[in-house]
Amino acid sequence: MAGAMTDSPTPAGERIAKVIARSGRASRREAERLIEAGLVSVNGKRIDSPALNVTSADRIVVEGKALEAAEPPRVWLYHKPAGLVTTERDEKGRETVFDALPETMPRVMSIGRLDLNSEGLLLLTNDGAIKRRLELPSTGWLRRYRVRVNGAPGEAAMAELRAGIEVDGERFQPMSVTLDRQQGANAWLTVGLREGRNREIRRAAEAVGLVVNRLIRVSYGPFQLGQLKRGEVSEVKGRILRDQLGMAPEDVPEGAPVKKGRGPAASSPARDARPASAGASGKKIRPAGRDAPEKPGRAPRRISGGGSKPGRPPRSR
Repeated sequence: MAGAMTDSPTPAGERIAKVIARSGRASRREAERLIEAGLVSVNGKRIDSPALNVTSADRIVVEGKALEAAEPPRVWLYHKPAGLVTTERDEKGRETVFDALPETMPRVMSIGRLDLNSEGLLLLTNDGAIKRRLELPSTGWLRRYRVRVNGAPGEAAMAELRAGIEVDGERFQPMSVTLDRQQGANAWLTVGLREGRNREIRRAAEAVGLVVNRLIRVSYGPFQLGQLKRGEVSEVKGRILRDQLGMAPEDVPEGAPVKKGRGPAASSPARDARPASAGASGKKIRPAGRDAPEKPGRAPRRISGGGSKPGRPPRSR
């Protein structure tokens, strides 16, 4: 019958940007940009649109290099020192976290970022799909920070942060804020948030009259900095990834045991930056104090880069 429409079959395979991301070559968004820039070819033909499904039979080349077969998904905990930028390439020539990683590390991407002057827990992965999933606000995982501010924060300022604040037309979601102690001209706060906007804590604090002079991320959802030393890396076990991310056993094999290693940044002199951590490595604990669970319902198991009992805020010098 003239003009009749038939349902076309769904193309086999997966979207090419997703395949590139899973290989660890680039994030999904980065892969789409590479495709649009004409830097990706499939079976010898350059493509300019990510609206293409590919299979394992297709030969994909990204920026002149053949795409390697995807490795099993892996995640690492990294204690980022201050003074490193969280980017693969820096236009100002500054040292990046990737320059400082141990040479034995495979190619990885960061899950979220920490700015130049921030320290603490940074998650790394070889899988673009995991990166995208854990960066989405809908994941809802709480990121907790130890924050040192100049001055004596009053209850009114902290109430503003807890209620949510607008800065330069940008609305920040409510934060959990507790005053840990006043130490001379400075005060230590514990701040929790579920977003990852650029310099969010620093900007919000400045808007209520507080100047952040040190910021250390101590947890990202169930993943804990623990006693991981500056510049040190610790791989998360496959069974923990399966438990926390709801992945099938065949997608995340157990692989090698957790290993710790240090990059060049760990050997440089630095201030004592040992934040308080919650729980012993690999053991299930309840969220501390008045903090809410990272997800509704049962609190997720916490994964620490090293065990210790809860301690005091870092000492300032």
